[in-house]
Amino acid sequence: MTARILSGTAIRDQIFSELKQEVAQLSAHGLRPGLAAVLVGADPASQLYVKSKIAACEELGLASWLHTPPATVSTEWMLQLVSDLNNDDHVDGILIQLPLPKQVDSKRVLEAVSPAKDVDGFHPVNMGMLVSNRPGLVACTPAGCMEILRRNGIAIEGANAVVLGRSDIVGKPMSLLLLHANATVTVCHSKSRELPEIIRRADILVAAIGRAGFVQAEWIKPGAAVVDVGTNKVTDPGEAQNLLARFPERLEKFKAKGSVLIGDVHPDAIDTAGALTPVPGGVGPMTITMLMSNTVKAAKLRRGWPRSQPASAS
Repeated sequence: MTARILSGTAIRDQIFSELKQEVAQLSAHGLRPGLAAVLVGADPASQLYVKSKIAACEELGLASWLHTPPATVSTEWMLQLVSDLNNDDHVDGILIQLPLPKQVDSKRVLEAVSPAKDVDGFHPVNMGMLVSNRPGLVACTPAGCMEILRRNGIAIEGANAVVLGRSDIVGKPMSLLLLHANATVTVCHSKSRELPEIIRRADILVAAIGRAGFVQAEWIKPGAAVVDVGTNKVTDPGEAQNLLARFPERLEKFKAKGSVLIGDVHPDAIDTAGALTPVPGGVGPMTITMLMSNTVKAAKLRRGWPRSQPASAS
């Protein structure tokens, strides 16, 4: 059995099409959702991430603003900028690109963002809203995982779901979203005992532990749906050979490039799982997608608009 591929790229295209229509409708009523991004310093990876987010705004018709303070900026300066953005009614979403310089208190800056504009879904208030199953802004990666499951017709209600990982930005919100969708949820992590046995009981597995190929194919229940959140860069030839022994084309690409992206689930799982997100091209494209969705959602929630949101994860 070869797993059905759950393409995040295909789901992204569906949601972008829906969001374009929604943004056009809102704009026709004088409301243009807008995202303000803050990029401190000149880190190349951060610049690339922010550039892709601004490009997504342009594609969808959202307003966007980019603030680029120097790497020498202070915590107090950043707090004032966040305050200004909180008070700007044109701004519906605020994105603070991480990491921030060492001299900046990242926690203070992130928690200063208004929960109503916290489109990353990281604020403790939004986490609390998720715990109590109230309308709010949900962390983008787990929200994207839910969209992949739902739009591919994966049965969630009544399913045994295992979330491998307990981070505040993926594992914990993922478990809550599955619980609210009426799954029976087990959260496990690197310290959990008898991990293979726990994972074998899963109808749905969400792997977000950050270790390349950690979940072995034989741990997976035949026919299970597997959402692989991991994006681990492998550069060691021996490790690549072990992970890609049955995938000669990918191994040749590794040899030519010197690196390869591997998820938290061993690639051999494609012959065990019933459905599987690829790496890359699975969960990855959904993070920016749900950031855009959250910006539109924030614009509507802040203004009390009707909550019919085809791209919502709540």
